[in-house]
Amino acid sequence: MTDALAAESDTFTNLVLDALDDMKALDPVVIDVRALSSVMDFLVVASGTSTRHVKSLADNVILKAKEGGMRPIGVEGESVGEWVLVDFGDVVLHVMQPATRSFYDLERLWTALPDTE
Repeated sequence: MTDALAAESDTFTNLVLDALDDMKALDPVVIDVRALSSVMDFLVVASGTSTRHVKSLADNVILKAKEGGMRPIGVEGESVGEWVLVDFGDVVLHVMQPATRSFYDLERLWTALPDTE
């Protein structure tokens, strides 16, 4: 990855965090997965307090991204609102209710060291 593309991903990740902060997301976390994945650079995980809050958080990120000239590749889970995934290519956002986030524990899955034996 070139330095320009890495800087672009960093800038976009900050836009995502700002949009989440605007809507009072709980515990947003950014995980750099460049060494683990060729599909994405950053994984952003955040929680909302209800299905409505989860949907609103995802919608606000999508709105701010579109204002910045970036459209999502795909959005999954909006109809249920327990877990919404927004794929922007280099940055993938997961917004979940706390129980769902705790159950799937994406932070641990993506930061655990691979078993090399």
